[in-house]
Amino acid sequence: MATSSSSSLSFFTSSIFLTSSSSHKPLSITTLKPNSLKSPKPLTLTAELATLPVLSFTGDKVGETFLDLKSALPDTARAVVHRAIIHDLQNKRRGTASTLTRGEVRGGGRKPYPQKKTGRARQGSTRTPLRPGGGVVFGPKPRDWSIKINRKEKRLAISTAVASAAENTIVVEDFSDEFEKLEKPKTTEFIAAMKRWGLDPKEKTTFLMLEVADKVKLSSRNIGTLKMLTPRTLNLFDILNADKLILTPETVDYLNGRYGVDFEGETEDDEDEEEGSEG
Repeated sequence: MATSSSSSLSFFTSSIFLTSSSSHKPLSITTLKPNSLKSPKPLTLTAELATLPVLSFTGDKVGETFLDLKSALPDTARAVVHRAIIHDLQNKRRGTASTLTRGEVRGGGRKPYPQKKTGRARQGSTRTPLRPGGGVVFGPKPRDWSIKINRKEKRLAISTAVASAAENTIVVEDFSDEFEKLEKPKTTEFIAAMKRWGLDPKEKTTFLMLEVADKVKLSSRNIGTLKMLTPRTLNLFDILNADKLILTPETVDYLNGRYGVDFEGETEDDEDEEEGSEG
């Protein structure tokens, strides 16, 4: 067998499959990547700078702001976001589905009819999976579906998703005080505000605010296509599933500080995100 000088771990070129002992080379830990036939590449990042319009409560443009977030490269962004969304969705599974096997179903201890001289197929129990009321073959059993993901990878997936949604993102000045002036919450007032901002109530819209006032929450809860998120409830699925993403200036500052290029280290929000995904 011909020897190869490549250091990548491959079923065709790896030195562990070579017969000559002189051609064996030590493999570094970085090359031991399962399901990979290419040499590993370091995870590189890029910065996405987006200019977002700022609208007032009446719908007038009052300025602009910038969203500067870390983002994965185009060739790796899809994989990073896919892994994070699978992590969130799979960790929501309770894993309580359970069925009974033929040994766990009550009854069936007596042979239903003699082995021979009946002309029928032999049966040893009425709880066989071939009969109604019998056990289930290879049915689900309680199991733990949870998987883990690195915190930095999860944070990169969220920042990549928000950066990719910049085209459908607008910034609205804090409107909590406007709804607090109302005598009681009204859904019609919130729908009217959405139309002033150029939003269609029939489209899926996600609002990301640092704090959601009580009357804002009550006025918007009857709109089935709308999601109200805070930094604690921020999740990847609602970002990807939304047609429009609405931010406030305070939220933009939070995102730039939390997912921007200058952020390093961990905060308490990392633990909140991890607990929320596991729940």
